Amino acid sequence: MAIEKKRYQVLRGYPAGGGHWTKKGDYVQLMDVQALALVQAERIVLAPEAEAVAEVATAPQAEAAPAAPAKKSTK
Repeated sequence: MAIEKKRYQVLRGYPAGGGHWTKKGDYVQLMDVQALALVQAERIVLAPEAEAVAEVATAPQAEAAPAAPAKKSTK
């Protein structure tokens, strides 16, 4: 069974862990357990489904750069 995460929009920044902070307007993917206190504190709201689908569809896909051949030294 896969863990289901939902997409939320940040209304007020909060510490995301490891010294990192979210900022207003960011989108985050959280489990219900993680989001519960942040929703109650009005720091995040559930992102509209149509908006989430549109953003994912228009996001550019990262392409992997070809690996450069390793140079061997003869020294």
